[in-house]
Amino acid sequence: MSNVTIAAGEWTADEVLEALSAGKRVVVETEFLGEVHEVTLRWDGETYYCDTPTRLHKHATAEEMRGCLRKMGYAAEA
Repeated sequence: MSNVTIAAGEWTADEVLEALSAGKRVVVETEFLGEVHEVTLRWDGETYYCDTPTRLHKHATAEEMRGCLRKMGYAAEA
């Protein structure tokens, strides 16, 4: 499984989901309280994961993951 690193908001949610479905892990660099943090997004073929420095979020569907990407600012608006 290969990784691709992007800045928060660099890709749309559809682009992120396309990379995940192709078997890539997407590492999103995001700024929080003046520091850069990495969030790793992945899909195991059944469940989507958002692995943040403090928590692991799980999503059952692509629509749930799309909503999380937009809510958290990891993806650009299309």
